[in-house]
Amino acid sequence: MRVKPCRHKGGLFATYPRPSVWSMTRPKTVRFHLPDGLRQSAEAGQHNFISKLAMVLQRSGFRVIHDDERRASREAGEWSVFHMREPFPDRAVTIRRAYYYPFWQIERTAQRWNWDVARSAFDPNEVPRDDAQRFYRFWQNRLFGAAPKATSREGFIYVPLQGRLADHRSFQSCSPFEMLEQVLERAGVRRVVATLHPNESYSKDDLDRLDSMARRHGSLSVSTAGMQDLLQRCDFVVTQNSSAAFAGYFFGKPSVLYARIDFHHIAASVEKLGTSGAFDAVEQMRPDYAAYLWWFLQHMSINAGRPDAEDRIAVRLGGFGWPVS
Repeated sequence: MRVKPCRHKGGLFATYPRPSVWSMTRPKTVRFHLPDGLRQSAEAGQHNFISKLAMVLQRSGFRVIHDDERRASREAGEWSVFHMREPFPDRAVTIRRAYYYPFWQIERTAQRWNWDVARSAFDPNEVPRDDAQRFYRFWQNRLFGAAPKATSREGFIYVPLQGRLADHRSFQSCSPFEMLEQVLERAGVRRVVATLHPNESYSKDDLDRLDSMARRHGSLSVSTAGMQDLLQRCDFVVTQNSSAAFAGYFFGKPSVLYARIDFHHIAASVEKLGTSGAFDAVEQMRPDYAAYLWWFLQHMSINAGRPDAEDRIAVRLGGFGWPVS
């Protein structure tokens, strides 16, 4: 079965790939470099997406090996699949969940801001309207229950912080601490509610500096409230590239992004607009959230729950020159 052309222009899965330039006589072993937990699930055939990926490869004559991600090496002629890690320069891909199950991406780099979806243009006029609305309503309820239907704007900016608060990394417009200072300068009468990432480890110096900022700025509070509660009530989100901003699209909340990321298309980007321009833009933004989420998740990602998932996997791998059929 072949993938039917998609109605939306510029998709990753619109046509079947050309025959691979790789000789079918080469050794065909693919090694999955996976972390503990995920590796055991894949070996047992219990991971939906990885099982379908392995099935596509096995049908094309590959021998599949599951290996510990800490042993990232390969024999001559092997192909490689990584999970959320930078792949080898050739005959290798990385896989990563597109924020929510069962949506996945297969890419040649672990840098999400360099993924094909990040480099593609989003045009809401090319999205099937009824499909997008049904998709949006379904996933609002599936992910967050009734919460997206009970939103308000209570006069505060939600700032989900990530890690390395004092560092200005190459994909960021400034450090998270500098970002927070800029938010406070532009908040006006709004309060600023910052949260720490539950999976990050923060130094005493960073926590002390954050506490000092809260004492200097009466409008700043560091909250332990959950993401869903804050997305329901905030005016908008400001972050480097936290997935909380992507979740905010299900709540109809616009965002300012200080760093590169794959879901930038309907956000106000500081890199593109400058700080003042981004904060001016977010006040006026009314993007088509339903169209965007359908485009990003259903069209530009692989939905492992759909019957065409294996065909889309084959198309994606074939586009990278893998000898699949």
